[in-house]
Amino acid sequence: MPTWGGLRSFADGATLLPMGIEHNSSVLAILDDDESVQIALQDLVESEGLSALCFGTAEQFLDSTARYEASCLIADVGMPGMSGLELQARLKSEKCPLPIIFITARGDIPMAVRAMQGGAIDFLSKPIDEDALFNSVQRAFEQERANRREASEQEAFAVRYATLTPREREVLALLVRGLLNKQAAFELGITEYTVQIHRAHIMRKMEAHSFATLVRGAAKFTQCA
Repeated sequence: MPTWGGLRSFADGATLLPMGIEHNSSVLAILDDDESVQIALQDLVESEGLSALCFGTAEQFLDSTARYEASCLIADVGMPGMSGLELQARLKSEKCPLPIIFITARGDIPMAVRAMQGGAIDFLSKPIDEDALFNSVQRAFEQERANRREASEQEAFAVRYATLTPREREVLALLVRGLLNKQAAFELGITEYTVQIHRAHIMRKMEAHSFATLVRGAAKFTQCA
């Protein structure tokens, strides 16, 4: 299988590289301090009709808007300054779900385990096998699309949630916890019939097809808040 050793760094900042085929949102961010690695990876993704944003340091990447523009980050693990694993932790702390594929010439099992536990798509050793890389890129794109769908769903849920009255939010919180109507009524000091009315209003405002769907959406919304 074909392999390559690497990519290109741009001292003046990230550069969007136009490619032959346009892919919706299929932009890769490439992070490696080795210029030869950047050149090789740039040529490789160009051959597949993709676009690339290239960086030589993690700090340069963070100073850009690439985390919001790219669908995938291919990052070296060991670099001067902030390492790839430190960047991964930083993005996670900022709730940036950008899928990451790590590449390294000096990796070990504990490093790979840490990367994968942190949510990395893959951990590849240099020289990189092209087929393995593109399989990982495809999985990264799929993950990014799933992330965008979930973010869109969360945004829509938040908009609908904002239409609920304070009392309806209280009722919803209790019902999501698994309380029955009469138990929620007892907690709030209101009648069970009133809870039923609030529940009907909540279902209508939240555009929920079933109560189970509403509970799942509310649980995700609570986790992401």
